[in-house]
Amino acid sequence: MIVVTGATGNAGSEVVRALTARGGRVRAFVRDPGKARHKLGENVKLAVGDFADPLSVRAALEGADALLLSCADDPRRVGWEMAAIDTAVAAGVRRIVKLSAATAEPGSPVAFWDWHGQVEGHLRACGAGWVILRSGWYMSNLLAAASRVAAEGRLYAPAGEARIAMIDPRDVGEAAAAVLTSPGHEGQTYLLTGPRAITYAEVAAALSAATGSRVEFVDVPGDAAYQAMIHDGMPGFVAEQIVAMFGRLRQGAAAQVSPAVEMLTGRAPRDFASFAVDHAPLFAPASATVSR
Repeated sequence: MIVVTGATGNAGSEVVRALTARGGRVRAFVRDPGKARHKLGENVKLAVGDFADPLSVRAALEGADALLLSCADDPRRVGWEMAAIDTAVAAGVRRIVKLSAATAEPGSPVAFWDWHGQVEGHLRACGAGWVILRSGWYMSNLLAAASRVAAEGRLYAPAGEARIAMIDPRDVGEAAAAVLTSPGHEGQTYLLTGPRAITYAEVAAALSAATGSRVEFVDVPGDAAYQAMIHDGMPGFVAEQIVAMFGRLRQGAAAQVSPAVEMLTGRAPRDFASFAVDHAPLFAPASATVSR
């Protein structure tokens, strides 16, 4: 039995789908069973609980052979994930796969990356078989901008000329499924990226081609981006961290390209042009006709 936490997230849901496609026995750890059923389908076994409830974590891990560890960005993430690792070890889970970030580093000025780095250190010392999947910037992060792109034909971000080796979450799911179901990965850290590092201007060009409508990238100063996110209701801490993250991205923090996806899955990772085509209706103006 493989337990997947964060199972309704962008990557976690793709891990569940990929494992199911391989015929694996999957138990999805979720807070909202209704949402989980809608996103994962009726045939996935659910364990309802919350990282803040240690008893529910323990119950979810009962009889498990492997764990895919992921949760939402939250200041409590380090404590939650460390505790889940300890619980998994005590329960006899033989393989723990941590879904991390390409830029994970203890002490990073970007809190999200610091949290991942701290958990990675705890995992390496836990005594169980461990694997770390350091995922690149998700292409699906762009979906948050889809409605504005559709309405205005503009993609706003404080990205400058940053080159980012974006990855489709479907590739993360398939790579994770391969690691969770095949031997020989213990003690390995894999960097998962798309096929090349691209700029936001290239993202806008791909969206233009996919939607048949002009999409323009608008580089936004960090302060203006922060104020816009606050205006949209984002918590100040999160907006601050996103601005700090883009600062690091402009310095090349996520530009490295890795062959790991192809090595693990046997096929090249999807490029952003394919992602744009698959999601074109979300980015297209209401009056546009998108050919698929």
